[in-house]
Amino acid sequence: MQPDARAILYVDDEAPSRKWFARCFGDEFEVATAASTDEALAILAARGHEFAALVTDYRMPERDGMKLLRQVQREHRHLVRLLATAYAEKDVAIAAVNQGKVLRILEKPLEDEPTREALREALALYRTQAMERLLNEGRVSALRETLGFLAHELNTPLATVRGCVASVAARHKAAADGPSGVVQFEEDHPGDLLAALDRAERRALYCQSLVATFLQSARDAYPGAAPQTVSASALVQALLTEFPFELEERAWVSTEIVGDFRLPGRRDLLYLVLCTLTKNALQALRGEPGARLHIAAGLERSEQGARGWIRFADNGPGIPPDVLARLTREPVTTRADAGGNGMGLLFCQRVMQSAGGAVRVESTLGAGTTVTLAFDRAVEPVASGA
Repeated sequence: MQPDARAILYVDDEAPSRKWFARCFGDEFEVATAASTDEALAILAARGHEFAALVTDYRMPERDGMKLLRQVQREHRHLVRLLATAYAEKDVAIAAVNQGKVLRILEKPLEDEPTREALREALALYRTQAMERLLNEGRVSALRETLGFLAHELNTPLATVRGCVASVAARHKAAADGPSGVVQFEEDHPGDLLAALDRAERRALYCQSLVATFLQSARDAYPGAAPQTVSASALVQALLTEFPFELEERAWVSTEIVGDFRLPGRRDLLYLVLCTLTKNALQALRGEPGARLHIAAGLERSEQGARGWIRFADNGPGIPPDVLARLTREPVTTRADAGGNGMGLLFCQRVMQSAGGAVRVESTLGAGTTVTLAFDRAVEPVASGA
């Protein structure tokens, strides 16, 4: 189904009628003709994507126009259908509407202007339906991609929860004697069990936040859903509150809001992007002395309007140049041995592109990495204190 299709298929068993239709309307539309239902179906089977509308005569030998309309309704639903007939019986009209789902019934002999207006109406309806279908396909594609990415992101924290639970269970100490209802555990170091339970809880809360994000994505996939709005500062704060930092990792992170703005993309998907970039940076910083991750948001003003950015800058080991050159275009990773598949940054790039921006990565080996979410369309600044 092509949104810009303009071809019209006219079906009539009378050769003079086909010639008149092609000559009369060929100046404005691309017209193809067929002499029978079978010929029309053969044309549609080979080139159905080229056509926006079908106009068929009703009275034809062997298989009439109603049979054609019914089959087209089943096999070529994208076509806008019109019926031309010199027989205005009530039952024919009702069948055309109910069974053939026709837009208009045209009375023969066809007149130039009324028919031309009907064809224009059919093409306008076709374009509207085609754009709606493309929009819905885009929503479904985005939802499918979000679901796949979400499943990948949930694996690690859920594995951590399972590991923590298994660790606690393994330290259970069977006691022959003791107070009823009291369970005993052994610890290698004081506080081990509480730390494991706390870690499991934080991972579970993070999983809940990701699932809530996906549910919001599902709601937004429906036509007419109210767009979400969120400021850069609010999203950064949500990240700090909900992300499951390990041990000392939270102390590595500092934030700065140079200028606040309303994010032009969807809150749920952008939250996943921030989580992904934070996770990547923290994994790169593990084992690095004096590890630091600085997250900043700001505005750049010009005559074209304000443009926003959110920047993640770490002092980790950096990214090799050959990997850096392909990072946001191909599924490459520097952590394949740890389960990385390189899809994270590709997902981030697609989300940013849908928001009218891009992911830009700068890195020098031994000197850290800076990832910038650049919102290149004009954004709405948030007043201080708002």
